[in-house]
Amino acid sequence: MFDDRYTLAYRLYPYARHADQDKSAPVRHPVVVMGGGPVGVATALDLGAQGIPCVVLDDHEGVGMGSRAICFAKRSLEIADRYGAGKPMVEKGVVWNLGKVFHKDDKVFEFNLLPEEGHEFPAFINLQQPYFESFMIERLFEMQKDGAPVEIRGKNRVDSVTVKEDHVVLEVMTPDGPYTLEADWLIGCDGANSPLRTMLGHEFTGKVFKDSFLIADIKMINESFPTERWFWFEPSHGSGASTLLHKQPDDVWRVDFQIGWDVDRKEEMKEENIRRRLDAFLGEGVDYEMVWSSIYTFQCKRMERFRHGPVIFAGDAAHQVSPFGARGANSGMQDIDNLGWKLGLVINGQAPESLLDSYNIERVHGADENILNSTRATDFITPKSETSHIFRNAVLELSEHYEFARPLVNSGRLSLPCVYDGSPLNSADGLPHGPALSLIHI
Repeated sequence: MFDDRYTLAYRLYPYARHADQDKSAPVRHPVVVMGGGPVGVATALDLGAQGIPCVVLDDHEGVGMGSRAICFAKRSLEIADRYGAGKPMVEKGVVWNLGKVFHKDDKVFEFNLLPEEGHEFPAFINLQQPYFESFMIERLFEMQKDGAPVEIRGKNRVDSVTVKEDHVVLEVMTPDGPYTLEADWLIGCDGANSPLRTMLGHEFTGKVFKDSFLIADIKMINESFPTERWFWFEPSHGSGASTLLHKQPDDVWRVDFQIGWDVDRKEEMKEENIRRRLDAFLGEGVDYEMVWSSIYTFQCKRMERFRHGPVIFAGDAAHQVSPFGARGANSGMQDIDNLGWKLGLVINGQAPESLLDSYNIERVHGADENILNSTRATDFITPKSETSHIFRNAVLELSEHYEFARPLVNSGRLSLPCVYDGSPLNSADGLPHGPALSLIHI
């Protein structure tokens, strides 16, 4: 369910027939990206900044509907700024550093993610994913005008992929019919349900969490809350086992209810039932408009390897985590920050292909850390046994009065530097545990 607020500039790259479709033989490109979401577009921006030709194929024609990811970390903003898109994101986004954790009606504690001054970018901004994607796509168009060899083709659906020894052959379907492309390198950025991963028969293994969460994005009328992240364990208003509140641009607020596994999704998605939960949470007399709503479950999974010859996977296509800790889109951006310069050096003949194996090693390690921390957060938020539930509530009660217990509270721990002790890029005499190796944040 959504309204027009999230259909902004939906057809950003409408289908247009390309000269490649009229060639008698398939055209070979250095890099083809499958998927036009934030990770796919980031790939094009990274390579385009290096002067490397890159074609993004997307089966849609613009940004997706619904706010989806809303929390973008400092490191992602720094990466986007390197591409030339970071500043507009911060200007549009809602900056927040302060978070508060509640148990029922009691505040357990609060935290500040960036207490120091002087940072160019905030610890986090809240920005609906359609805006984040739009700023990236607009930057791609600007690079095109400046002569960068990058493009994005809407309504170009990849129907089959054949991997050769030194290139990839793609069969692409368009409104004008099929055509064939070749690529030296194919980057799979086509999301958690990756058609590319399925086509090539790669496994995606991990854990499915049996719980359901209801998202409701609302615009409150003549009401407001502080620009902070508020999280309730066992909220007294009774609208779910946990509740999360975030502010977004356009005076929109994200409310996230944990509603349990054995629910009738069709019933829960009826507007009157969503409003029943919202009214219990907000209290009587609060006037609001519903903007968008959805129910989600989540999984923690990853591929065994992210590189398969000339095919490389990134973002949700390679790994998937729960949303607690904002590790989804953020980790995808950092995949490309790791991959982009390495692929550029290989294409330009300045490094051997084996450099790309370090991408696989480092980002598999990063995905494992994300999955570990995301799973820990999920287990704390949704205890799986009576003993775990007793422990969780004891930690919350102690944290209200005793500082020693507060580090144990986990309502979705946010990103930390990922230290690559085992990276093949480390020198033999390098510092094995030093912060100098914390180059890529999870």
